[in-house]
Amino acid sequence: MRISHVAREVGTTTRTIRYYEEIGLLRRADDREHGAHRTYDEADVERLREVLQLKELLGVSLDELKTLVEAEDARAALRAEWNSGDVDEDRRRVILDEALGHIERQLSLLRARRAAIEQLEGELVARRKRVQRRLRELD
Repeated sequence: MRISHVAREVGTTTRTIRYYEEIGLLRRADDREHGAHRTYDEADVERLREVLQLKELLGVSLDELKTLVEAEDARAALRAEWNSGDVDEDRRRVILDEALGHIERQLSLLRARRAAIEQLEGELVARRKRVQRRLRELD
């Protein structure tokens, strides 16, 4: 698929897709000849959907999004190595330790985001109470 088709299909812009390639959130379409159009397969489109969904759902910065995506990619590579069947017990322990580290980083980011949202919620609840109190005072 060409970039314009992908952008329409996932509801974003070609500029966003190019930028996500540039910062490493998506694979680069480097295998194309100079001046040729970027082309994408279904795996690329699915990856873009997942990245956009994470960004929308969590409201994270691009740096935070990159951290989440890189951790997920690293875990996928570890899973593939684990499932290859050609891994001894010592390496399996290392794989599990590395996977745990990636999960911990993801959880840390999500917990920080949740704490920020909870703080904002608390501030809004306090503001609402002040406004409601002032309304009662006017009655």
